[in-house]
Amino acid sequence: MTEPRSSPATEQSVAERPAAEQPATDDAASLPVVAAVLAGGTGSRLYPASRSDRPKQFLSLAGGGKSLLERTVDRAREVADEVVVVTRESYRDGVAERVGDGVTVLVEPAGRDTGPALLYATHRISRRYDDCVLLSLPSDHLVGEGFADAVRRGTAVAATEDRLVTFGVEPTRPETGYGYIEAAGPGGETEWQSVRSFHEKPDAATAAAYVEAGHYWNAGLFAWRPEILFDAVERSPLAPLSAALAAADDSRGAADGTVTAAFESIDPVSVDNAVFETADDVAVVPVSFPWDDVGAWDALERVLDADANGNVSDGDVTLRTVEAEDNVVVADDAHVSLVGVSDLAVVAWDGRVLVVPKAQAQKVKSLVRSLQDRGEF
Repeated sequence: MTEPRSSPATEQSVAERPAAEQPATDDAASLPVVAAVLAGGTGSRLYPASRSDRPKQFLSLAGGGKSLLERTVDRAREVADEVVVVTRESYRDGVAERVGDGVTVLVEPAGRDTGPALLYATHRISRRYDDCVLLSLPSDHLVGEGFADAVRRGTAVAATEDRLVTFGVEPTRPETGYGYIEAAGPGGETEWQSVRSFHEKPDAATAAAYVEAGHYWNAGLFAWRPEILFDAVERSPLAPLSAALAAADDSRGAADGTVTAAFESIDPVSVDNAVFETADDVAVVPVSFPWDDVGAWDALERVLDADANGNVSDGDVTLRTVEAEDNVVVADDAHVSLVGVSDLAVVAWDGRVLVVPKAQAQKVKSLVRSLQDRGEF
């Protein structure tokens, strides 16, 4: 791997680096790795800590001290020659403050989910490198020991095989909140397997069957060489956007009207749905590091130590309980008392309070939609 290079945290730095600065290598396995960290989402199910101006990735959850975004960038630096954070315009300054020097902040022209965002990032990055491996990382997940070694295995597969690569987390339980990856069997190397199919979030019985069958959790971690993605995109709903980006190679990214118009004409779609689920040659690299997407408040009981009554707390909170069990309590500065209740998530943040049964934590997203309609999010 080549030595990492510093670049100022500006959108232009990815695309405008002279070709003479490109790393030169004849060894596919040593292609430079560029990490594209996705930081444009809101994480609305973590309301009220997550708000329109303070997305989930800006939060310091699970006792980490640093924000989820900062922890992701730290992990990315371990495995990548360069780190690019892809975000929306309204989050640009907040991202730049958190990631510091040496990380490029790339603003997508419009928010259209991960498919358009990653296609845009890949086009911009490919203008700097003759060839490289792009590693896509969500900015708002919790990841444990073993990440770096596993990701290096996966980027090596992406560098040497003409395949899109996904990372499959070995499940520790039946989980209805995650998608699953079904492998077709061993590929040309023991480090990876061909993918037979992707499965959407299942019900409880189906999740148990998937785990029993040896399927992997889809953690939203991917790797590819740009030309492999571009080829797959030609057979996907993203083909018109790819053509517009290719035609605008001399533009200035989000400021170019043609590119912005092309973005705004595309329906939001994840890279999973738009590309991976229909591509012919996809490899899954099995990984076993601890992982959680912290998608809703009930997730914290999986990643935090509980007290003698099964209650967990996070943030700046003093918790007192009487006959209260198995609750999740989060606050930015509060003294919280629970009496005779169980299986609740109680969140106090910025003067707002949320109380929801843990089993219904996913429904917070519906609440947020109603708040957005009222201009209260």
